[in-house]
Amino acid sequence: MRRREFIAGVGGAAAWPLAARAQQAGKIRTIGLLNAGSDEVPASSDHAILRAVLPAALQELGWIEGKNLVIERRAAGNRLERLPELAAELVRLNVDVIVGTGTLAPLAAKRATTTIPIVMGAAGDPVGSGLVASLAHPGGNVTGISLMTPDLGGKRLELLKALLLRFARVAVLWNAANPYPALVLKQVQAAGSILGIEVQSLEVRNPDDFDGAFETVQRQHPDAMMTVEDPLTFNYRRRIADFAVGQLLPTLHGVRDFVAAGGLMSYGANIADLYRRAAGYVDLILKGAKPADLPVQQPTKFELVINLKTAKTLGISIPPTLLARADDVIE
Repeated sequence: MRRREFIAGVGGAAAWPLAARAQQAGKIRTIGLLNAGSDEVPASSDHAILRAVLPAALQELGWIEGKNLVIERRAAGNRLERLPELAAELVRLNVDVIVGTGTLAPLAAKRATTTIPIVMGAAGDPVGSGLVASLAHPGGNVTGISLMTPDLGGKRLELLKALLLRFARVAVLWNAANPYPALVLKQVQAAGSILGIEVQSLEVRNPDDFDGAFETVQRQHPDAMMTVEDPLTFNYRRRIADFAVGQLLPTLHGVRDFVAAGGLMSYGANIADLYRRAAGYVDLILKGAKPADLPVQQPTKFELVINLKTAKTLGISIPPTLLARADDVIE
């Protein structure tokens, strides 16, 4: 399948006439949803969106849960050691497709099976983490959507520079146990060297590491802090936001949930759009397409979210030009 034809198929599948989809109704298919996070999450979180948007998008494509589709849902509850067990459980159920959010869930699925197709809902670094051979030619049994774009780290730094009168040093809080945050950190460091901004690395690997990271911030007094989104930092987003506000420290995050928890700004891919597009992959695979032949796609829709209440607490005036760019403002 040619790349242009594939992208057109994924993007336009939801517009197909209902009559054309009816042919799928005869056979019941099963997909597994695998996530590293918790079921008890905000409605806007990655996992909640996976649970809501993906089935709705599949229904638009003619795959209706309870009629011709069964969905087996598994969440590790932020206990990453459970992912291999849950992935193996879906393999034993012999599901037709496994959909995993983030990077770690698809990796666990790939280690559990080389035959069942796997669709990445929003993987951070599909190539660097070993999920696929390349974006254009995935190979193997994995394909889907990447969360990453080449200049994401640079754009986040530029947003902070547009906001702050003084911006010479930024601390980056990231989970060193996940390959995606490491890639974002490298991007930020590369952009920082061009923009003349010092980038400080704050590594965490488990909840016990946050105290040490926060003590480093208090000693080094950066002008701002960035948080790279992943299951660990997401789970402690309110603690991160509370600390930053207590230090009068401006923050920029990767997903809007951090801003809803009290962070200042977020800029990143529109997660709901990624999972709608992931449904197109599932549809094509259920119709017989091979993951190896379906190129990995990158985000095309991004969103900037600003918390004006937090800005007021920090004593920061958001420039009108930045407010005009915001997709959502929390007051």
